[in-house]
Amino acid sequence: MTTQSTGQTPAQNTGWKAAFTAFLDRRALIMLFLGFSAGIPILLIFSSLSLWLGEAGIDKSAVTFFSWAALGYSFKFVWAPLIDELPVPYLTKKLGRRRAWLLIAQCLIICAIAVMAFSDPALGQAHLYQMAFGAVLLGFSAATQDIVIDAYRIELAETQMQTVLASTYNAGYRIGMIVAGAGALFLAASLGTAKGNYIYSAWKVTYLAMAAVMLIGIVTTLIIREPQVNRVNKHYQRRDYFRLVMVFFVAVFSFVLCYVFSGNLTEALKQQFQLKDAFLLFCLEALRFIASGAAAVLMGTILVKCGAVNKQMAFETWVHPVADFFKRYGVKLALVLLLLIGFYRVSDIIAGVISNVFYQDLNFSKEQIAEAVKVYGVIFSLLGGFLGGLLAQRMNIMKLMFVGAVLASSTNLIFIGLVKSGQALSDVQVSVGQQQYQTQADEVGYWKVAVPSQVLATQHEIQVRAHYQTGDTPSRLVSMPYLQQTATETAQLQLLP
Repeated sequence: MTTQSTGQTPAQNTGWKAAFTAFLDRRALIMLFLGFSAGIPILLIFSSLSLWLGEAGIDKSAVTFFSWAALGYSFKFVWAPLIDELPVPYLTKKLGRRRAWLLIAQCLIICAIAVMAFSDPALGQAHLYQMAFGAVLLGFSAATQDIVIDAYRIELAETQMQTVLASTYNAGYRIGMIVAGAGALFLAASLGTAKGNYIYSAWKVTYLAMAAVMLIGIVTTLIIREPQVNRVNKHYQRRDYFRLVMVFFVAVFSFVLCYVFSGNLTEALKQQFQLKDAFLLFCLEALRFIASGAAAVLMGTILVKCGAVNKQMAFETWVHPVADFFKRYGVKLALVLLLLIGFYRVSDIIAGVISNVFYQDLNFSKEQIAEAVKVYGVIFSLLGGFLGGLLAQRMNIMKLMFVGAVLASSTNLIFIGLVKSGQALSDVQVSVGQQQYQTQADEVGYWKVAVPSQVLATQHEIQVRAHYQTGDTPSRLVSMPYLQQTATETAQLQLLP
């Protein structure tokens, strides 16, 4: 817990020159490297992992389920007070509280990535569970790293410098995401794995390489200095800290048990009332999640009241920070801020879970996906990060956030264009069952084929062998959805590449 941050005082932001000069500060460079370390793990849970699972033949519903592994990012506020209060034996004395926790989190991230690397999901459910464990550990460790980096940034500089540190952190974060996204895809593709030609060793080497990249974060942690702050020292006994941690893990375990065992109840309700509406199913799952969270809170409350943990310590760790937040901003503004934080980027995050699988289903290769991310991702991540920090020093934050929300959400409309375009085809051959059919492209580039309707009644999947107009890759066999435009004896099918 800190009372006030200290450090070098930057020049007052009296003009654009001073705003640019602030980015040359040594502390901005520190946050760039820490941001890079924080950006590596998230895509190893989301997009890169989704392609791996897709190539291994895992169902899309299971692929999207892995996004729950990143739930730690959403609920890191639950154990953030623990990280703020608990000293790490030996390491806290040697490195300081922030650097000690940062080093532990980064080491756990490397271990989690290694666990995932040594899990082949194609070998069966046991290996898939092992990968799920590694993904959950990665999400928890990465969220812990984010907690510590945020605390370090706040203590590193005064308020006027925070927008600069946040923007350089964001730039580093985006670069890390590009390395774990485009970099991982390039490496996996260069080792030969592809849709229809799954090679486990390629993904294993790729994830181990990403674990090695995390050493940059560890080196940064060992080089930087602990911020000098006026910290309020609390003299609790070691067993008090141990009990506090145990209460936390018991509450988490209660959440997991409640969520897992309530699955049978929700399935029974779906069958009983024949629920098929997507919104109702979402509400049911949300209710299941909220009930599990309530069970965890109830278990923690019972343990505190039973004296399993120092009551004052528990209140200072979890209750007082929340109460202080609502007291500082007022109930209405605090709720608005929480809603803003919760929903500001929800559209991007939801789409990002399955985006790479979506691109691959449109027959784009990993190299093409990575190429687009590498070129445009680097340019716009760096430009957006520094431009955001620059404008934040000179303009109203809330107005900028409104513009950012509109721009970020509107970019999702581009997915509609991708659905209608896809990868351009040439030399298309279609087979339905044992029959081969000729295809032709219309004036706008859509490929159509005439197939007897009775054939489609028994064959629900068509096979397409095609070349792609971009690239020199040989023709390959892919499954494609189609639109049936007529219901006569001969159906006109429009391929959706």
